[in-house]
Amino acid sequence: MNYINIALPKGRLGDKAVELLEAIGIDCDEIKNSSRKLIFTDEKNMIRFFLVKPSDVPTYVEYGAADIGIAGRDTLLEEGRNLYEILNLRYGNCKMVLAGPAELKDKFDKLTSKRVATKYPRIAREYFEHRRKESVEIIKLNGSVELAPLVGLSELIVDLVESGRTLKENNLVIYDVIEDISARLVVNRASMKMKSEKIRWIIDELRKNIDLQVNA
Repeated sequence: MNYINIALPKGRLGDKAVELLEAIGIDCDEIKNSSRKLIFTDEKNMIRFFLVKPSDVPTYVEYGAADIGIAGRDTLLEEGRNLYEILNLRYGNCKMVLAGPAELKDKFDKLTSKRVATKYPRIAREYFEHRRKESVEIIKLNGSVELAPLVGLSELIVDLVESGRTLKENNLVIYDVIEDISARLVVNRASMKMKSEKIRWIIDELRKNIDLQVNA
């Protein structure tokens, strides 16, 4: 049977994705009612879902295990996978920023060497190489990136910022906005051709629903 396979991210992005899918008539009851299963189905619409780690969504889509995926723009930029980024879902909004100590903001351009701590080494490297034309040392961290400048691990950080409260509490400020981030719908390149009709229906219905919410 020719199911449409959708990879959903675990956590808040996935919870909101379920709401969007339900709003266009896709049955997500199995996802909401089971915490142990790995694969869920809407037999009526011939759609199968699986929940994966957010950073793995682009991999499932690129390799065709999933026809469609929902992932943050930050994940897509960092993973750099070969897929179609089709639709801005307009939730999960935040910013990828360059930040550092408030007292360094007017002087950091004069630093002869810069160390940048981040969970997003690819994004940070491309930003400095292509936009700032600089060579910097990238230090990969897996959490608490804001700590790095406070303990001398780095001068700068590249990280996601939602409210900016954590930066402010640690006397850090935004130096530059690298990218606006939100949840995006992505599609496998081969699936877009082979399962075009069903995938386009999902895209069109989601787009209509999002436009209604924005214009409400």
